[in-house]
Amino acid sequence: MNDLCAEPLSTVAVIPARGGSKGVPGKNMRRVGGRPLVTRAVEACRSAREIDAVYVSTDDQDIALTATEAGAEVIIRPDHLAGDTATSESAVLHALQQLAAAGIHPDVLVFVQCTSPFIFPTDLDRAVDLIMDDRADSAFSAVETYEFLWRSSGPDGLVAGQNHDPSNRPRRQDREPDVRETGAFYAMSVAGFRASRHRFFGRTVAVPVPQLTAMEIDNEQELVLANALAPIVDTSSPGVDVDAVITDFDGVHTDDAAMVDQDGRESVRVSRADGLGVEMLRDAGIPLLIVSKETNAVVRARAAKLGLEVRNGIGRKTEVVQNWLAGLGIPAARAAYLGNDINDRGPMGLVGWPVAVADARPEVRQLARLTLASPGGHGAVRELCDLVLDGRRRRDSAFVAQRTEADAPIRAEATAGSAGALAAAEIR
Repeated sequence: MNDLCAEPLSTVAVIPARGGSKGVPGKNMRRVGGRPLVTRAVEACRSAREIDAVYVSTDDQDIALTATEAGAEVIIRPDHLAGDTATSESAVLHALQQLAAAGIHPDVLVFVQCTSPFIFPTDLDRAVDLIMDDRADSAFSAVETYEFLWRSSGPDGLVAGQNHDPSNRPRRQDREPDVRETGAFYAMSVAGFRASRHRFFGRTVAVPVPQLTAMEIDNEQELVLANALAPIVDTSSPGVDVDAVITDFDGVHTDDAAMVDQDGRESVRVSRADGLGVEMLRDAGIPLLIVSKETNAVVRARAAKLGLEVRNGIGRKTEVVQNWLAGLGIPAARAAYLGNDINDRGPMGLVGWPVAVADARPEVRQLARLTLASPGGHGAVRELCDLVLDGRRRRDSAFVAQRTEADAPIRAEATAGSAGALAAAEIR
C-alpha cells in the first residue's frame, strides 16, 4: 500500500482490479478508446466533484503502476482475496480496513468496477448526494428496461416468463419499466456496508444512467463493441494534456505516397501547416520526436527542416519510444503518439494518448484514444499540435483557478481587516 495520508475524507472511491480474468485475459488493463479500463475508472472517479480520494485494490504490479499514473492510491490486495472465488465485497472491506489503519474513516463509499468503461462523473456525484443527503443508504447505477424476460426451468429447454404474464402482453406505454443494474458503480454509507458486508442494504435507490453507457465487458465481443462505442461516448474535452509528442513519418507527416524520378530518388508531399504547429510546440517547451521505419534521407531532411529529433530505420519502435521518454524523465502516460499503420500499435499501446490520423488503418483507429479529423500529410500533425497546446492552456487555467480559489479566504480576510481599520480610523 502507498503511504496514505491521515486526513479527513468524507467520500472515497474503491476500485477492485485484480490481475486475473478468465473471460478476457488481463481484462482490467485492456484498452477502450485508447485507455486501459483501470485508467478510465480512475479518471472518472477523480473527475467527480463529490469524491475526495480514489483507491485501487489490486494484486497486480502492472495495474498498480497504471493506477498510480492515473492519479489513484494503491492498496495491495492479499492473494486469498484475489482468486476467482473472492467477492468484490471482500476486497472493498479489506480496503476500508487498510484506510482505517492509516487513520482514514470516510462516511461514504463508492465502489466502482473497471468492467464498465463508460462512467460519467456527474452520475457518480448524483449517487453520492443520495447518501450524503440521507435519501438512501445504498445506491447503484441502472437503466430502465421494458424487456420481457424468460428463464429456462430445466434441461428440456422449456422457458417461463419472469417479469410478465405470457398470456397478457401489454403495450410498452401501458407497462411500468423494470430496472436493470449496470454494474458500473455502487454508493453506500460506510457504516451500513460494514454492518451488512454487502453492497445492497437499507433504503436502496437506483441511479439512472444513459443507455449508451450501460455496458459491462465480460468477453472479447463486448470489448470490440466498447471500442466501437468509444468515439461516440467519449466526447469530453478535446485538449490533449501531455508533456511530449512522438509521431510516425510516412502516412502522418506525409500522405503515404511517394514520387520517384528516373534515378530512383523519392520525394514526398507534406503540409506547411505542420511546420508552424511544430514550431509552436517547441516554443511551449514540449519535446517532439519522429520515429520511422524508413531509412530514406527524406525523413532526416524533413526532421532537420522542422528542428526535430528523429530515429529512422527503426524496427522496434516501442523500445525506442520508451528509452527516449525515460531519458527525458517523462512517464509514458504523459506522452502522445501519432500513428497510421500497424507498426505503430506498439508505441500507441504504451502512451497515455494514442492518436490516429483520419485515414489510419482500422486496427490503429481501434487503439486510438483520439482519431483526428485530418489525414496524414494534410495537416494531421498541426491538428495534434493545436490540441496539445489547448491541453496545456486548459491545465494552466485550471491551476490558476485553483490558486485563486485557495487564496480567496486570505484575500477576504485581508480586505475585511483593511475595512475594519478604515472604519476605526473614521470613528477616531
